[in-house]
Amino acid sequence: HIVTDKAPLPRGHYAQATKANGLVFVLGQLPLTAGANSTLAEGLDAQVVQALSNVREVLVAAGSEVSKLLSVQVFVSDIAFWPRVNELYREFIGDPAPARTVVPCGHLHYGAQVEISAIALSNDAR
Repeated sequence: HIVTDKAPLPRGHYAQATKANGLVFVLGQLPLTAGANSTLAEGLDAQVVQALSNVREVLVAAGSEVSKLLSVQVFVSDIAFWPRVNELYREFIGDPAPARTVVPCGHLHYGAQVEISAIALSNDAR
């Protein structure tokens, strides 16, 4: 199980990621700032960048990186946000793009507009 203080600390009985058989499974990262007193980023752009940054920090803590992403799941509270989310995602992730699922889901925890989970290869995968 992976836990890092460079991303929002778990507020329940879970780890930020698990690592098994050369894969890193990052749980849904909300756009909360790191640390014990984390706060929700303000505005869609800031929330997308914060959630993606949280995914990156958890990957690094697990011995992986954004370039090793295999699959990403993006949950958005309103599908109308998707064009902007996609633009920011493209800038952050770069190429080649991993497989991705987008889920319009309505209300997210803490009033977030986006949540992102991912699966990546670990740096020590063969």
